[in-house]
Amino acid sequence: MKLNDLRDNAGARKGRMRVGRGIGSGKGKTAGRGQKGAKARSGVSINGFEGGQMPLHMRIPKRGFNNIFAKDHAEVNLGLVQKAIDLGKLDAKKVIDQTALQAAGLARGGKDGVRLLGKGEFTAKATFAVAGVSKGARELVEKAGGKIELPEAVPSEHEKKTARREVNKAAKAEIVKAGAKPRKPAAKK
Repeated sequence: MKLNDLRDNAGARKGRMRVGRGIGSGKGKTAGRGQKGAKARSGVSINGFEGGQMPLHMRIPKRGFNNIFAKDHAEVNLGLVQKAIDLGKLDAKKVIDQTALQAAGLARGGKDGVRLLGKGEFTAKATFAVAGVSKGARELVEKAGGKIELPEAVPSEHEKKTARREVNKAAKAEIVKAGAKPRKPAAKK
C-alpha cells in the first residue's frame, strides 16, 4: 500500500450538486430557484422582511439602554486575592495593583481599572492601588491592617461645563444685584 493509493470508502464523500447544467440533469434552467424575482438572484437581502407587514423585531417592546458613560472595571473579590497570596502568586508586602492582579490571573479586562469587592475571607495585611472599592471590601482590608489607595477623581467634561455654567450664573446674579444690566454677548458675523 502506498500513500497515494489511500482513498475514502465508496460513497463516504458525496459530490456537490452541479446546478444549471442542462434540462437532463433535473436541475437545469432555473437551477432549483423557481421563477425570477429577488429570491432567484444572488445577494438576496430580505432577511426579516415580512411583505410590508411590521416585522417582528419592530413589533416587540424594547427595554433598557446602553450607558455610554459607564466605567469598565475588572471586579476582583478579596477571597480570591487571599487565595493568590496564600499560593504565592501575589506578594502582600508589595503594593497590589491592576498589573499584579492581571499577572496572578485574577483581573481580566477592565480598561478603567480594578474594583475590589468584599466576598470571601481576607486576613493579609496588604496595600492596594485600585480604581474602586466597595464598602465591605474597604472594611475587610482595614480590619486586616491593610490600606487602599484610590486615584484622585478627575472631573469629566460634563462636570467641568456644569461648574463653569454655575459660576457664570452666579456672576450674572451679582451684576444684577449691583444694579447694572448684564452685558449681552456680541452677535456673530
